[in-house]
Formats: sequence, C-alpha cells, structure tokens
Amino acid sequence: MKEAKPGWRELPFGAVPYKSSLEYHTGDWGVERPEFDLEKCTRCTLCHFYCPEGAIGFEAGHPEVDLGYCKGCGICANECPAEAIRMVRKG
Repeated sequence: MKEAKPGWRELPFGAVPYKSSLEYHTGDWGVERPEFDLEKCTRCTLCHFYCPEGAIGFEAGHPEVDLGYCKGCGICANECPAEAIRMVRKG
C-alpha cells in the first residue's frame, strides 16, 4: 500500500518539496492562465519547451494546457514568436 503524501498546502512553512511537481498539483497558485489563438499558432512547440512545469502538451496538433500544473507565469506567452498566447485572468 502506498504511503499518503502531503499536498503542497500541508508542507510546513519554508519546506522545499524534494519530489517532482508532478506529485503536487500547483495550478491554483497563479491568477492567470494562457489562452491560445489557434489561428496564429504555428505549432512550433516552443511553449511546450519553455514551460517550467511541463503543463503544455500537444493534442491533435494544437496546444493543450493542464491547468492542474500551470502556475500562470506567462513564460509561454513571452516566448511565443507568433504572439499566439495571451495571459487571461483565471475565473
């Protein structure tokens, strides 16, 4: 039987998770999320490679964001050469 691990909210103040962020859903940290303009998107996949959390994947040839891990940092929007990504307020 697997040992239950605490979520990131249960960690003591100042604690540093020693495991991959895949074990901690951290998408509720941010206030923004990426929104893709699929007509502008060139499918270059740079957003996928620049995302520090690996929250962007490609399904059926277009980008998909896993909001369970996306922190809303905006790196994907900043690095998109086609300006196909804009950050919008979560809600």
